[in-house]
Amino acid sequence: MMNADQGSQFTSDVFIGILEANKVIISMDGKGRGIDNIFIERFWRSLKYECIYWNSFETGITLNKGLKEYFQFYNQERFHESLEYKIPLNIYRATA
Repeated sequence: MMNADQGSQFTSDVFIGILEANKVIISMDGKGRGIDNIFIERFWRSLKYECIYWNSFETGITLNKGLKEYFQFYNQERFHESLEYKIPLNIYRATA
C-alpha cells in the first residue's frame, strides 16, 4: 500500500501507472488534509527549516551526506517538544 497526499507527483499518470503495474494499493489523503499525517508533516517541516534551507547542497552526494547527518541529529541529539523535550534515541533505549 502507498499512502500519499494529492501532490502532483503522486497523482501523475506515470506514478499511478507504476503503482498499478506493481499491484500496489493506492491510498490518498483528502485534498488539503495536511493533518491526516501530522507527525510526518511536522518532520518534513523540521527537515526543511533546520537543514535544507540553511545549507546549499551543490550535488546529490552532498545532499545525501547532509540528510544522513540531519537524520542522526534528529534522532540522537535533538530534543523533541512532543516527547517532553527528550531525545528519541534515549526513549527507544529506555523501552528496548
